[in-house]
Amino acid sequence: MRATSILFLFLFSAISYAQSNKENRSTLYVTYGTTGANLRLFNEMLENKGLSPMRKGYTNLGLGYQTRYNDFILGFELYQNSGLSSDFNGYNIDYRTSRVLLNVGYALTEEGSFQFIHYMSIGSGFLNFQMLRDRPNQNINEFLQNPEHGFVLRDGNIHKGSRFFSGLLTEIGFQASYDLPIPGREEVLEVMTKFGYAFSPFENSWKMNGIQFSGAQSGAFIRAGVGISLPDHNFFYKDASLGIHLLTGLQMTKATEFNKILVENGYEPFDGRPNNWGVKVLGESKGWLYGVDVYNVALKGSARAGQNHTLNSVRVYANSGVKFFERKNLEFGGLAGLGFANIRYTLSSNYKPDFPLLFEEPDHDGYIRNSGLMAKPEIYAAYAIPFTSENAFNLILGVHAGYETPLSRYRLQNLSMYKYMANPYLHFSIGIRP
Repeated sequence: MRATSILFLFLFSAISYAQSNKENRSTLYVTYGTTGANLRLFNEMLENKGLSPMRKGYTNLGLGYQTRYNDFILGFELYQNSGLSSDFNGYNIDYRTSRVLLNVGYALTEEGSFQFIHYMSIGSGFLNFQMLRDRPNQNINEFLQNPEHGFVLRDGNIHKGSRFFSGLLTEIGFQASYDLPIPGREEVLEVMTKFGYAFSPFENSWKMNGIQFSGAQSGAFIRAGVGISLPDHNFFYKDASLGIHLLTGLQMTKATEFNKILVENGYEPFDGRPNNWGVKVLGESKGWLYGVDVYNVALKGSARAGQNHTLNSVRVYANSGVKFFERKNLEFGGLAGLGFANIRYTLSSNYKPDFPLLFEEPDHDGYIRNSGLMAKPEIYAAYAIPFTSENAFNLILGVHAGYETPLSRYRLQNLSMYKYMANPYLHFSIGIRP
């Protein structure tokens, strides 16, 4: 992911500021909140037709990592935002956005139980706007023979893969947090609130089929969150760490059964194995490992003349495990993960008209999805390269091997995608661990 890669450039540049610092803390957190938004041009079109506008605002679900070096703040955030859907003549109108943001800030309070931080963010994202109608229960062949039941518009299309994030997105905000002790642990539970304003700085960004959708990426926000924090003053020696890693690798799976169905119905099959980019946050406390993985498994291709298609799956795992071995800069460990994943197939036309005609004649694309729980065991080996003689920072190179097991059948219509979702994998990571 392009913006994720920029994170490590920020972290590398911060090393010169932090080599002499004696106070630091790292935090892994989740947030939930709301942002105001107004799809002005689309609502004006609805108003001209005598229709009610879409409801304003969207919700934010976020995963974040933050490191504080004295008063200097560096962070990374990944957000999934969902708009408030509206119904029109049997169609459901909805929008969703995803964002990856890099934060740079300054603490306005001294290191302690209470923190107040001012920060700025820069990143990129994905926008999905759709108008789809419900279809009666069908089997997969019936769907592929007559898939058009609305339209799907995408910019920065992560259904093709995480590297397709696009646009420039920014935030200006404040963060207030307070530490709560965890009995028997040196880590603390950090509760926080974040408030500020999100916006897209370029006027012509996020324009699709003649309508400007920048309002879906803008607005004042307020979020509440909770996380695990490692304040340096709680540890007598370096017996805890929390790092962030860029993740990519091989998913040992192919859409073999799904490809057979596609060919039978006159479509081109997906070629090769899915691409995969993501983020791993991995922490350690006295040999106990914990963390979160988020990665995007995607296939894309041409379906037939005038159409393309994608097969996409986003996977989020909470992990826990132990470190088996550590000597000098080499370590081995094992993790078990329990998570959530979806599977989404989109068949889209390349020749949809602009608004308002698209609104009046919406049936161009097909979209089906399912979701469920996943589990995985994983073993890893990592090598740490210190940046300074004091080991204030380590560059971590890792290799991760495991097996993903679906805990449901992941049906697309009547077709089970269990075999596609169940796969061994080999991931490679590069990261920073304070």
